[in-house]
Parts: sequence; C-alpha cells; structure tokens
Amino acid sequence: MKKLLPLLLVLAACVPSAQVTAVDQMAGTDFTAYHTYNFPAAGARNEAGYQVMSPTLPVWQAAIARELEKRGYRRAPQPDVWVHVGVVVADKVQTRETQIWEAPPYMGQRRYGWQSQQVPVQAYREGTTTVDVVDAARNTLVWQGNVAGAITKKPNRQVEQIDNSVAELFARYPVPAP
Repeated sequence: MKKLLPLLLVLAACVPSAQVTAVDQMAGTDFTAYHTYNFPAAGARNEAGYQVMSPTLPVWQAAIARELEKRGYRRAPQPDVWVHVGVVVADKVQTRETQIWEAPPYMGQRRYGWQSQQVPVQAYREGTTTVDVVDAARNTLVWQGNVAGAITKKPNRQVEQIDNSVAELFARYPVPAP
C-alpha cells in the first residue's frame, strides 16, 4: 500500500487534456516555407463559432504561440500564416440508463409495464476548440486541428488543461518541435 500511495497522488495531480478529434492539412503544402505567424483581430471571421469571445481565448493563443515558437515561427505584424482560434463551450448532462432491478416492485396490477429511462448523473461543461492555420498570401486554409473535452471546474487548473491540450494537438502539426 505504501508503494501505491505515491502513484495515486501523482495520478490525482494530473490534469486531463482534451482529446484531439480531428486534424487536417492541405496536401502539397510546404510548411517549412512559413516562418512567421500572428492572430487576426477579433471579428476577422464571420462564422458564428468564431464570434464567441471566450474568456480563455488569450490563454489558448499564448499556448499556441509557445508551440509555434518551439517550431521556429516568430510573431510578425504581416505574417506568413494567420492562426484563427475558435472556442465553443456547451453545458452537457451525463446520464445513465435505468436497469430492470431498479423498477418498482410488481404489486399484481394488470397491464403493468416498465421501460428503461435515462437518469441524469452529473452536469458538466464541454469545450471544443478549433485552430485554423491560413496561408496569408493565398488566403487558404492549410492546416486545421480540433480538440474537445470536459472542462475542469477548477479555474486555476484550466491553464494547465489548455497547455496540455495544445501540446497534444500540435504533436500532430506537420513541423515537429526540436
């Protein structure tokens, strides 16, 4: 038991990252030709998913900037690529299905029927973040990645959760970190 306790403490301290749900890139794109990046001003896109101003948007941008700079990119006012970030948060309810042994006891009534039902277990918030890398000269989407997952309820751990999610997403970016 004494050997198991440190392992349990380490596992309890871990902050889960979101799951990478999709990564796509334009075929034939030479990502080594890109050296600079920047984030467009708020409202540069018209799509509804990008109009939501999440309070965590600066945290996402900082984590993405770190990952791009690890790969040799530098921030510039007129970049080679624009990086668009969309954050959507939805309230979700986890449910479970009732089982026959949870049914009320049969008391001899005729036409007694029982049917399985969904019972709420807990409410949580789920976030989905989309990162688009757009070739600035051609105004063409060259790479897109999506991450999604439950959002931690502890605000002080959200930064760590976002950092883990961005690192996992950019592990699939065409330019590897050294």
